[in-house]
Amino acid sequence: MNRLNTVAAHVAPTLTITDNRSGKKIDVKVKDGTIRATDLKQLGIQTYDPGYMNTTCCVSRISFIDGNRGVLRYRGYPIEQLAQDGSFTEVAFLLQYGELPTRGQLTQWEQDLMRHSMLHQDVATLTSAFRYDAHPMGMFVSAMAALGTLHPETNPALTSQNIYKDKAVRNKEIARILGSATTLAAMAYRHRMGRPFNTPNSDLGYTENFLYMLDVSHEGTSYRPHPKLVKALDVLFVLHAEHELNCSTSAMRHLTSSNVDVYTACAAAAGALYGPRHGGANEAVLRMLERIGSIENVPTFVEKVKQRKELLMGFGHRVYKHYDPRATIVRKIAEDVFEICGREPLIEVAMELERIALSDPYFKDRKLYPNVDFYSGLIYKAMGFPTDMFPILFTVPRLAGWLAHWSEWIDDPENRIYRPFQVYKGYDKRDYVQVDERSEKVHSKELTVKRSAFNR
Repeated sequence: MNRLNTVAAHVAPTLTITDNRSGKKIDVKVKDGTIRATDLKQLGIQTYDPGYMNTTCCVSRISFIDGNRGVLRYRGYPIEQLAQDGSFTEVAFLLQYGELPTRGQLTQWEQDLMRHSMLHQDVATLTSAFRYDAHPMGMFVSAMAALGTLHPETNPALTSQNIYKDKAVRNKEIARILGSATTLAAMAYRHRMGRPFNTPNSDLGYTENFLYMLDVSHEGTSYRPHPKLVKALDVLFVLHAEHELNCSTSAMRHLTSSNVDVYTACAAAAGALYGPRHGGANEAVLRMLERIGSIENVPTFVEKVKQRKELLMGFGHRVYKHYDPRATIVRKIAEDVFEICGREPLIEVAMELERIALSDPYFKDRKLYPNVDFYSGLIYKAMGFPTDMFPILFTVPRLAGWLAHWSEWIDDPENRIYRPFQVYKGYDKRDYVQVDERSEKVHSKELTVKRSAFNR
């Protein structure tokens, strides 16, 4: 060990902060590259971090991301290995319990999931009550929240506030939600298509049963989804299962902190994912590629992007400053899907766009590389999924990650109800004015209502 390393090893892991306003100086402890924000109370200040660009809110052991190197691991396992050799049900077990299951554990786990894929008739009645043109994600979010009303015995607001401390209760809720997710998704799809609901087939695997419920025309037939399509969807489920503290996972933890029932928390997380800046990105990529139209138009489109006249969807990521490792895997499985379903014409446009962008200093200097959304929408389109199903295909596997964070938060001895602060810039104290004595201060333009919003 050289002298500098020796000195560094003996230096106390602290940060000295001097407040130049008062001259006050404090030492705060540094652990894992973080300081406790509450230590800044000694100076009477708070951190201001819109969008949480540099805020750490928890200690987690679920997933690891190194955005500079393009690394993603679930519980220590590289995503590449899990996608190649594992299955979604294995990964879901891994995320919940920290280790890969044995053969016996996997068999029992898969049986538990399939047992909970059969839903109460009231859920089918609820889904059937939606308009024919209701968005599948709206139906899914509503049905997920409604599931909680069918199981009041595990609702902290109706029973014991510590009920989720019982791991047996927690395990049942995890299996129940993951098992029901594909059935809820299939119901939303079938209702959107004007078709009757299908009963889950317990003889099939998790993703195979999902495709079966989507596609089978007559129950009791020998129909089975194509094995390669089952594998492709299973890999996509693995890739989308978990991704640290993204918007929807943060929402899951936020609601969990209020001790709300897990179904409401999952519905809220799904609502966050429904947003086009989160779960709707692959749909935006598809629409962009359709707008480009052909390979010949790619150079012109790229120039418009550089002139800020167009947006390049599917490139860049809040965390990754390198190629998204999931995007590499998605591109490989695309060929397997195209071999069966036919080559999606827009794939050529996508590949040419990627080639030009990755060779252009404008994008390289800004560290804009393809992310998982760039190719996934093309695969879903080739498999016959309508674009409004894309967010659900993201939500179903991501439930595994949300539930892992839910369980981890419950076990965290430092858990607190989430309650951030604000910087108030509004009025100082004002006295109430009687209604007939007030002057008009809100301009009529501010009160304009888009009347068409009330018409269907």
